[in-house]
Amino acid sequence: MQHLDGKLDKSKVIQTGCALCIASCGMNVHVEGDRIVKVTGMPEHPLSRGRLCPKGAHAINYVYSPDRLHYPMKKDNGTWKRITWDEALDTIAAKLQKIREDYGARALAVFFGMPQLGQGIAVQSIIRRFTDLYGTPNVFSVDSMCFRHRMVGHILTLGKYSIADPENAECIIVWGHNPHSSCPPLARLILNGVEKGAKLIVIDPRSTPLAQIADIHVQPKPGSDCALALGILNVIISEKLYAKEFVEKWTIGFENLAAHIEQFSPEEVAAETWIPAEAIRRIAHIFATSKPSCIVQGINSLDQHETGVQTARAIAALQAITGNFDVAGGFTTSSALHLTPLRYLDRLEERPLGSNSFPLFYEVLGRLFGEGQLMSLPDAILTDEPYPIKAMIVSASNPLSTWPDTRKVEQALRKLDLLVVFDLFMTQTAGLADIVIPAASFMERTSICDIYRLLAPVPYVMLGKRIIEPLGECWSDLKFWLELAKRMGYGEYFPWRDDDEAIDHILEPSGLTIKHLTDVNPGGVFFGSIQYKQYEQRGFQTPSGKVELYSETLANLGLEPLPTPHRFRESLRGDAEFSREFPLILTTGSRMLEYTHSQFHNITQLQKLAPEPAVEIHPHTADIYGVTDGEFVIVETERGSIEIRSKVTKTIVPNVLNLPHGWSQANANRLTDGRPADPVTGCPALKALPCRLKRPGEMVQTKSSLLK
Repeated sequence: MQHLDGKLDKSKVIQTGCALCIASCGMNVHVEGDRIVKVTGMPEHPLSRGRLCPKGAHAINYVYSPDRLHYPMKKDNGTWKRITWDEALDTIAAKLQKIREDYGARALAVFFGMPQLGQGIAVQSIIRRFTDLYGTPNVFSVDSMCFRHRMVGHILTLGKYSIADPENAECIIVWGHNPHSSCPPLARLILNGVEKGAKLIVIDPRSTPLAQIADIHVQPKPGSDCALALGILNVIISEKLYAKEFVEKWTIGFENLAAHIEQFSPEEVAAETWIPAEAIRRIAHIFATSKPSCIVQGINSLDQHETGVQTARAIAALQAITGNFDVAGGFTTSSALHLTPLRYLDRLEERPLGSNSFPLFYEVLGRLFGEGQLMSLPDAILTDEPYPIKAMIVSASNPLSTWPDTRKVEQALRKLDLLVVFDLFMTQTAGLADIVIPAASFMERTSICDIYRLLAPVPYVMLGKRIIEPLGECWSDLKFWLELAKRMGYGEYFPWRDDDEAIDHILEPSGLTIKHLTDVNPGGVFFGSIQYKQYEQRGFQTPSGKVELYSETLANLGLEPLPTPHRFRESLRGDAEFSREFPLILTTGSRMLEYTHSQFHNITQLQKLAPEPAVEIHPHTADIYGVTDGEFVIVETERGSIEIRSKVTKTIVPNVLNLPHGWSQANANRLTDGRPADPVTGCPALKALPCRLKRPGEMVQTKSSLLK
């Protein structure tokens, strides 16, 4: 385009997928010359529909942040020294070769964070090819403490992972989820369903925006969700509100479940959950008699307990026995994008750390995840048991903020012979590294965005496009791993000249190419279909071919075959003195819309919107402890303590403290326990932790006896 004065107009708008959280919203990026000047929402995107959250709206400030790392650096006698890419790659390759010679290939661990689970399918594939060729099975991801546990519960019960379809439901239960803060596109789908007339039930200790408009809002005791689900099942089964024909034809173990839930009457469950028996009955009636109904479960709020998998199984059972499975408005499944597998499994002689203790986390019913259970890694580094771990590459993650038991994590990272961190910023973890590699932002690299089907029934793929050239000497994740592979002598297995060739190779089975997703469908394209009642043709992908309410797979491993709640570990001690010392319940990990985990806290524009963390305390609890709104308090568990500002609010249930995570100045993971908790998958218990409240320097004197 040319103006009347003859000057060339170099402005353009490029459609891409935002990568600042897992939602991957559609984004229009306005470019003038070689610089991004504005970002706006992409109206035609099927999930985000033209809207951006504060993170997306301030993506320019993220990309052009003055804190960005622009070149590789190496620590020399405690001081950072700028080095060339050649020196960085040669140093890493030489140390990896030496470590393999001295300790074996399994002495290398690789960890990748959430950005590569969202838009990093190509990077994940390249990493797995690299580690297979190097010979280490020890690859880990954030899923060790996140989404994977619900997937395992679904697969064990239903044979596949399924997603709720709230936009087409008549009843929506939002359980332990605040999508207004964690996934706004999902919040809008729920609101669309409500506007169409769906009844809304919210189960959450906090009064979230959805809770404030709900037909029913109940505030359970944190950690009691499995018991609550069984109480709801008790009502549905005892009053014969279930889909009899479906249950008889397509489930196995219904009689076992019916006998099992007799002990979970609404009256019994009320005492455990803090929810009145009548409210439990009402929820059961509305959910079972509304057709269709769906349960929208929190991204990880119900997983991070000792009963995370069993809670997911109980929720899957609720969907199945009421006939709300593989139907619009219930639980549905979208097609997966067909991609080229890059792994060399035949080169590995053993499984990763943690997979022997938690085999279903590694592989469940033929679904190979192939990762180790991260909760076993810090101890392995510190003790050299079952074998030494001497090197670690951390990509797109900040373990010192996001892994539980921060003190142990720091000790482990400091003990490594080689720590390489690949990131955009000098995070707390990067500060401990031997070599820091500058990463390109999502605007400076190409990626595949197909994560939508895990959030909503949307079989859709979009290309995350390289809008501008990487700043300074930043590299994309793909380029780093491709070049490192060549330095290690694996060039013949990594034949692609650049990122785009590698991505085209990975996309090949789908019939899509970068050119197609850039020139023909720059805004993305639908693929496959939403799958309804597939079981009528081929049954369920379980050993029995049916919904497994009773799991022989779990029974054969010595695990509970029926959904069964457990109290958190500390309460099992039966220690009255301990209960008096830690009378409150702490739940950690609540999201703030301005941030994603530990990311973006250094972006000035977002800091102004949410300048500091605060612990939420109900007025009744605050009154007992003499705490006023806005003062600094100390929250303490057995693992440690943090000082944080108080927020006295009625939005949290009494006797419970709610703490956000991802903040360096009040790191919630100084309070959490990194030991595996869930007996099925090893997920740590980051919720429902016994805690106490103190004033700086002394215990708070309460106005009455300790809370009961």
